[in-house]
Amino acid sequence: MINQKLLTAEEQSKLTPDEVIEILKRGNNEFADDLIVENNIELMRDSVKGQHPAAAILSCIDSRVPVEEIFLCGIGDIFVIRVAGNIVNSDVLGSLEFACKISGAKSVVVMGHNHCGAVKAAIDEVELGNITGLLSKIKPAINQAKINFIGETVSSDKEFVEKVCHTNVELMINKIRTDSPVLREMEDKGEIKVVGAVYHLESGKVEFL
Repeated sequence: MINQKLLTAEEQSKLTPDEVIEILKRGNNEFADDLIVENNIELMRDSVKGQHPAAAILSCIDSRVPVEEIFLCGIGDIFVIRVAGNIVNSDVLGSLEFACKISGAKSVVVMGHNHCGAVKAAIDEVELGNITGLLSKIKPAINQAKINFIGETVSSDKEFVEKVCHTNVELMINKIRTDSPVLREMEDKGEIKVVGAVYHLESGKVEFL
C-alpha cells in the first residue's frame, strides 16, 4: 500500500507525479514477488472522512487484471476506471479530470494488458450491439500496428495482438492530451504525468512504456 494508511490532503499535495509512478512500480514489484500487506478494516473506517488518491488508473475490465492488487494499493490509494480495451471516451475523460483536477491525483496511467479479449475482438471485427461502437475505438491502433508488421495480422498471432495493445495505449494517451484541455494544461505545468503501461498476465509484471 502507498502509505499503510489513507493519504491526507497534505501528503497527497507533496507527492510529485514521478514519485507516484515510482510508488506504483515498487508496489508492482512487491506484488510480483508475492508480498501482500493488508489493513483493510481500519482503512475502511478512515475512508469515510474523505479520500486523496495519488493516481488514476485507466484499465481494461478483464477479470484477470485486479488493478489495486497488482500495484499493492489498498482502500483510498488510487482511482480506477475500467472499460473494455481501456478506451477513452468523454465519460472516461470526465472521470480522469475529476480524479486529477478536483481530487488531486498526481498521475494518470493508461494500462493495457496482453491477451486482451477486446483487442482480439476488434482485430476479428466483431459486431454486436454496443460492442461495435466500443471496438471501433481500437481500430486506429490496429491500422497503425499493421504498418511494418512482419507476420499475420490476426488475433491468433500473439505478437500482433501485443503490438496492437501497446499501440492502443499510446493512442489513448494521445487522445487524453488532445481531448482534455484540463489534463493537458495540468501536464504541461508539471502538476500531473500521463504515462502508459502494459500488464503481463503470465508474470504479474507491469511494463511501463
